[in-house]
Amino acid sequence: MQLGIVGLGRMGGNICRRLLKAGHDTVVYDTSVETREALAKEGATATGSLAMLVKVLDEKPRAVWLMLPAGKITEDCVAQLGDLLEPDDIIIDGGNTFYKDDIRRAKQLAGKRIRYVDCGTSGGVWGLERGYCMMIGGPKEAVDHLDPIFSALAPGLGDISRTPRREKYDPRAERGYIHAGPSGAGHFVKMVHNGIEYGLMQAYAEGFDILRSKDSDDLPADERFSLNLPDIAEVWRRGSVISSWLLDIGAAALAEDPQLAGFSGFVQDSGEGRWTVEAAIEEAVPADVLTASLFARFRSRQEHTFGEKLLSALRLGFGGHVEAPEPNDPGPKAKK
Repeated sequence: MQLGIVGLGRMGGNICRRLLKAGHDTVVYDTSVETREALAKEGATATGSLAMLVKVLDEKPRAVWLMLPAGKITEDCVAQLGDLLEPDDIIIDGGNTFYKDDIRRAKQLAGKRIRYVDCGTSGGVWGLERGYCMMIGGPKEAVDHLDPIFSALAPGLGDISRTPRREKYDPRAERGYIHAGPSGAGHFVKMVHNGIEYGLMQAYAEGFDILRSKDSDDLPADERFSLNLPDIAEVWRRGSVISSWLLDIGAAALAEDPQLAGFSGFVQDSGEGRWTVEAAIEEAVPADVLTASLFARFRSRQEHTFGEKLLSALRLGFGGHVEAPEPNDPGPKAKK
């Protein structure tokens, strides 16, 4: 199947590579000439503009996947494609767009009979190898048409044990992707996913901060333990009820540097945590943990704990998020 891809950064480039490995035809565009030419050497067809990308796409209905930062750049790109594409063509937004923007865009594009699909995409920098978990919103006919793309990008059944009594449910979920509902539903599910991610990361961060502080001079001498955090992280990976991919990343970071000296602890939030808390307020749903984890990130920009260094290490490990410099202070950078 043929797919246009706009935005070839940390995830967009690997999405292209995974599709190429599966035998799909990709036509790509990025503002970086070097980036798009590198993918051309791997088998993609590189283009120098959105107009050229649409022109090169000769399989109809055309489908264009956007992997761009949420906000104005995606908004402008959707608007340009809305003028370039034809009725029945499909725009897929795979970034972390606010779901209400999806609802609005879908309505606007419907007037031109262009179909809009929102695809919450999780997998970070590891997606090329592991595959991507995808939460998809949009019209059923468009989502069904794109199934070969989603199937190729998804992790598949893998070696995860199957959930009992799932026979009556959609089998796509077991393979790593779902059609969550109408326009906006995919990004809404991904938004809550990222809000939960905030809470999980904060729990690990606080737990390891407590472990590390057990050697504090403020405690009685006979109650102090000098604990080996890399060993604790590793043993928890082996059969523990709190094992997870996030813990895997934390264990790797601690094994490399138990003090996490390469991280300042200045932790950014990328929007989805705030949006999740806003949705909880709109729905009158208590979200104590998710709200507290968001506020902890705000606090991290004023004072830094060991736990916040671990948060930075986790963000770098799964998403390639390098620490932003502190205001008026470049601070230590995360290791690459």
